[in-house]
Amino acid sequence: QVQLVESGGGSVQAGGSLRLSCAASGYTGSTHSMGWFRQAPGKEREGVAGVDSYGQTSYADSVKGRFTISKDNAKNTLYLQMNSLKPEDTAMYYCALSRTGRWWLLLAAAEYNYWGQGTQVTVSS
Repeated sequence: QVQLVESGGGSVQAGGSLRLSCAASGYTGSTHSMGWFRQAPGKEREGVAGVDSYGQTSYADSVKGRFTISKDNAKNTLYLQMNSLKPEDTAMYYCALSRTGRWWLLLAAAEYNYWGQGTQVTVSS
């Protein structure tokens, strides 16, 4: 059974930083992608950043230059370093895993098979 558990969310002032973590367990496939998504109240879930098995990454335009996705394969953990946070970054952030690993779909929610429960990020102005 695949489990994804996010942590690291919280409240921060604009301009601050947070690092989200996602501990993954139970997945045995050799090919996969992982990503971070977010959903604000009243808005659709959107892809923030993704990384495939080869380390190729993709970012939403709104976070390029501010967020960095990385993973530690030895720890089966995905990270999202978020710098220069803005109030519009406020959302529930979700970690997700895709069995297909298609890099050109790293930000497509429909591509992902497993989801975590989410961690809240609140940025105040």
